[in-house]
Amino acid sequence: MNNKSRRDFLIKTGYGLGGLAVSGFLPGGGVIATALADDPALQALAGANPLAPKAPHFAPKAKTVIWLHMSGAPSTLDLYDYKPQLVKQAGTGIPASFLQGIKTSTQGGITKLIATKRDWKQHGQSGAWFSDWLPNLAEHADDLAFIKSSVTVGATHDISIMKLNTGGLNPGRPTLGAWVQYALGSANPNLPAYVVLYNDKREPRGGVTNWESGFLPAVYQGTPFRPGNSPILHLNNPEYLANAEKRHALDLLKQINQQHAANYPTDSELQARTESYELAYRMQETAPEAVDFSKESDATKALYGLNDEITRPYGELLLRARRLTERGVRFVQVVSGPTDIKGDSRDWDAHQNIEDNHSKHSKIIDKPIAGLLKDLKAKGLLDETLVVWTSEFGRTPWSESGDGRDHNPWGYTQWMAGGGVKAGYTHGGTDELGVQAIKGTEVDTYDLHATVLNQLGLDHLKLIYKYQGRSERPTVVYGKVIKELIA
Repeated sequence: MNNKSRRDFLIKTGYGLGGLAVSGFLPGGGVIATALADDPALQALAGANPLAPKAPHFAPKAKTVIWLHMSGAPSTLDLYDYKPQLVKQAGTGIPASFLQGIKTSTQGGITKLIATKRDWKQHGQSGAWFSDWLPNLAEHADDLAFIKSSVTVGATHDISIMKLNTGGLNPGRPTLGAWVQYALGSANPNLPAYVVLYNDKREPRGGVTNWESGFLPAVYQGTPFRPGNSPILHLNNPEYLANAEKRHALDLLKQINQQHAANYPTDSELQARTESYELAYRMQETAPEAVDFSKESDATKALYGLNDEITRPYGELLLRARRLTERGVRFVQVVSGPTDIKGDSRDWDAHQNIEDNHSKHSKIIDKPIAGLLKDLKAKGLLDETLVVWTSEFGRTPWSESGDGRDHNPWGYTQWMAGGGVKAGYTHGGTDELGVQAIKGTEVDTYDLHATVLNQLGLDHLKLIYKYQGRSERPTVVYGKVIKELIA
């Protein structure tokens, strides 16, 4: 085949693994096509799978991310951020000086300060504070890098969750996991590179906006796994359908889709669906083993709390997260949620009765997360796995309905562990009552995203996708790497 005919073949067909149309998946939705005519190297790449491994911008410190989203927003004032002054002033009104510069729009109004009945202790050489709600996680104080000056925009769950996952306040932007998959591809062609785990019978609040690809090609969207023994729907062949018959059917479907895609080369939805069929075919061999923890030792199961009906559902998610991490999944997003908890205590959203709500949810997550950290460390995986504990916002020091807390986007705690972060370090803080982050130390969602990408070897300023004539990046026009958090 001469150069011209090979070039024509690549440009006109553009199909690689899974029958994918190249122009819909290369950076900028096909802008590279104009360069094919003059660049033999690009010609060779044109038939490549869009999920093939890609090189990072620089040497990474982490290979994968386990993103632990505490749905409903816990009160980190009652978990990590010990405020003696809040204890002293509980039952009194909040001084006006603590509210300067912020606009509150809370459901219950600004009422009296409240302090929960917690016992606080410092742990590890770092001296990090933990309340008695997290006894197991406290044993890992020296593994954690705290961000105690987290801030965000908005104080409604749907908006703040969207911002936490996508950096935007409106639907349509890619989630962080989608950006990671777009930038790095897949390290295991037989599993999705971006997986979402949750333990509710229904999807997490916001549904697909938690893992959407936005304006990136649809192939980079996350793959949700359901809770229970069969997390992947329709993975097995129907009864009496031989594997060879399934392969023939897929080949025919691929041929038809290729013919249709040739007329619509930028239709990423069709292209993503074609790839999903091929991935599902490959996953029939690999996915059942990846999510099946039945052969894990009894000691490992106990480590994650699988021997306790309260901790088992969330522990199963984290054990699956570790198994997926071992098998090359780039980004595992784990959304906490209810087990059999009813009513207002379905998640951390404790507008009422915070004592009951947080005592239940703390027990659900405390042992499994501590078990995950211990297991990753024992297997030598913590150094290359970045674990992020995060929430859409925090909660106020004043009460709502007398025994709950309202939403606080002005100052709260998140943490990271492993993946090259500075273990035992604390960045920033909040004022004496835990209302606002200390000026000059704030860490917005954009900064968190930039730091996570940095640990994966990606410069958020250089991670670009051309969309509607604009050079889009994960952190919009904001974001800075929090260098103090990096070891």
